[in-house]
Amino acid sequence: MQILYSARFVRRYKKLTASVKSSAEHREKLFRKDRNNPLLGTHKLKGKMAGLWAFSISDRFRIIFEQVDEETTIFHTVGDHNVYE
Repeated sequence: MQILYSARFVRRYKKLTASVKSSAEHREKLFRKDRNNPLLGTHKLKGKMAGLWAFSISDRFRIIFEQVDEETTIFHTVGDHNVYE
C-alpha cells in the first residue's frame, strides 16, 4: 500500500505532541496491514466530507483519508474532532 501525505497533513502532523505522533505511527502500521482493523474504527464520512474516510489515533485524534484505489491512499489531515470542520 502506498500512502501519500498532503501538505496540510504534514503541517498539522508536525504540530502534534510526541505522544500523539507515536500513537499515529502505531495506528498507521495497523492501517497498512488492514485498513478495517477494528482498533482503528475506520468509517466513511458524510455531508461535505462525503467520499473521505477517517480512522482513530486515540479517543480524541483522527486521520482523514481518501482511498484513491486499491493500492493508493492519501492522508489529507490529522487532528482532534475539529478536522471534521
